[in-house]
Amino acid sequence: MTVKIILVLIAGVLTGFFFLEPSFYPITGTLLDLGLCLLLFFVGIDIGNNKNTFLHLKKLGFKIILVPISAAIGGIIGGMMIAAIFGMPVFEGAAVAAGFGWYSLAPLIIAPYSAELSTIAFLTNVFKEIFAIIFIPFVAKKIGFFEAVAMGGATAMDTTLPIITRNTDGETAVVSFLSGLIMTLMVPVLVPIFISLLG
Repeated sequence: MTVKIILVLIAGVLTGFFFLEPSFYPITGTLLDLGLCLLLFFVGIDIGNNKNTFLHLKKLGFKIILVPISAAIGGIIGGMMIAAIFGMPVFEGAAVAAGFGWYSLAPLIIAPYSAELSTIAFLTNVFKEIFAIIFIPFVAKKIGFFEAVAMGGATAMDTTLPIITRNTDGETAVVSFLSGLIMTLMVPVLVPIFISLLG
């Protein structure tokens, strides 16, 4: 599965670079939305097919929230450590990491503070999503399902959800959606908080 994902990604990059006319660019966003909606529709069918999914989730209860909270804390601490290594203010690293893969929002929030940090936030969160797409199958197989969900960050509710569903099970797919939703809601709260701490 990982090899297929990498090959499709490379094929997309090469197609966009060498073959697409500039007049086609405005349509790509619409096609992306349609493709994502179609993927999520089939994910929903897969979840709905498993009648025991929601019973298992009920048993998990409050533990479900631990997945996004743990992922958020781990990501922010990691961002602060990287910032310290590169001689940046640690809260800059925290603000970038708190984007959780939402590369279209986090840079916009950070931009008034610093255009440079906004660019770093954009690239960091784009690469987070790309690496998640590539490595989720490996993590799900070799480490654990919830760890694979954590890799997705905010994208676990949309972009990386089909990959998580494909490599885990129906129960984890629902946890993934909820985790992604919670982390998505965290982004517009946490990023401004960390920026405000920079003075």
